[in-house]
Amino acid sequence: MPNRFRLKRVYDPAAKEDGTRVLVDRLWPRGVKKENAHLDEWAKDLSPSTELRRWFHADRDSRFEEFAHRYAAELSSPDQQERLADLRAKAKSGPVTLLTGAADPSHSHLAVLLDELTAKK
Repeated sequence: MPNRFRLKRVYDPAAKEDGTRVLVDRLWPRGVKKENAHLDEWAKDLSPSTELRRWFHADRDSRFEEFAHRYAAELSSPDQQERLADLRAKAKSGPVTLLTGAADPSHSHLAVLLDELTAKK
């Protein structure tokens, strides 16, 4: 299966090419009205734990590598593996766009999540 996952900021306009739009943030993004987000799902339980998110946000520039390791460990739990399997199943029928409020999705939890979703298991 080709990579059907995309990363995007929730603040960017929705596009037909987005396919299924899934917000993966524990907190609702500031300034975004729910009706304007055009979401199919809000997967807040798939986002990093509150403790890990706060730790990472205290020093994003120097902590990303350790953050990625810790978040990947969180994603290894059986509950999270079920959630990942659900997203993989959705991607079989079309694109899945993972959304975040982070300024740089490629240097956020979405990059780690994408690695986990596309890893050969």
